[in-house]
Amino acid sequence: MEVWPGELPPGRDWLIEHVRDAEGLLCLLTDRIDAELLASARELRVISNFAVGCDNIDLAAAAERGIVVGRTPDVLTDATADLTIALMLAVARHLPAAEQHARSGEWRTWEPAGWLGLELRGATLAIVGPGRIGRAVATRAEAFGMDVTLVGRTTELRTSLAGADVVSLHAPLTAATRHLIDAATLRAMRPGAILINTSRGGLIDQTALRIALESGHLGGAGLDVTDPEPPAPEDPLLGAPNLIVLPHIGSATHKARAAMTQRSVENLLAGLEGEPLPYPQPLVASESQQSSR
Repeated sequence: MEVWPGELPPGRDWLIEHVRDAEGLLCLLTDRIDAELLASARELRVISNFAVGCDNIDLAAAAERGIVVGRTPDVLTDATADLTIALMLAVARHLPAAEQHARSGEWRTWEPAGWLGLELRGATLAIVGPGRIGRAVATRAEAFGMDVTLVGRTTELRTSLAGADVVSLHAPLTAATRHLIDAATLRAMRPGAILINTSRGGLIDQTALRIALESGHLGGAGLDVTDPEPPAPEDPLLGAPNLIVLPHIGSATHKARAAMTQRSVENLLAGLEGEPLPYPQPLVASESQQSSR
């Protein structure tokens, strides 16, 4: 067994070199496992991804080589749903700016019209991607008295978002969902609405988001994910008003990360033994395989 010792992800060359003779690979969502890397992995039989999503892995290339892929579903549902609600509350009530106001000495007195925000009871929440995490968010939001709308694949997106006070993204990142929230979609949202993303950064056109925040059309946004991660310190998005950006901490609870570790190891060991993975990622057939069917 070889373990990357660094605090940051391994470099591309190191990863390609060390996967060359490996039979199993346990990787993070920060590791790009593409066709080039897989072509150099002559003995690889199983990839265990320490994540729910597998958009960092070329699933078609893995299928072409007969490599099974595992992931860690279900165990981070509650942790991510909790963080989604936390972001929603923090953006709706301007908590980071208000806290800084109190610390900086600018807070002089109680103001009847100061720091006015959105009250969640009676507000409408549109959940884009009503999978396990999306539905867990819905349960929490309903406890706050919110009216919840579930937006699935067959739902007309812009029409659904037009009536929402808060939009929360929980869709996987695919070629079809990249920049699902673009300039036109943002324009369709209700003025003053709030956007929350705890799924994948690529779901949002971040330039369009910045413009919508700066213009005042959007009331605020809360991002646990960005594209890329992390954003450059000089990225103009970071200067947008009423924007909270977190360092991808949706699953960052002791319970969730321990369970993710357990499932990653179970997938890896099963793949090395030639047994079905307990938590498999369905593989995508390559174009050549699809054309032969």
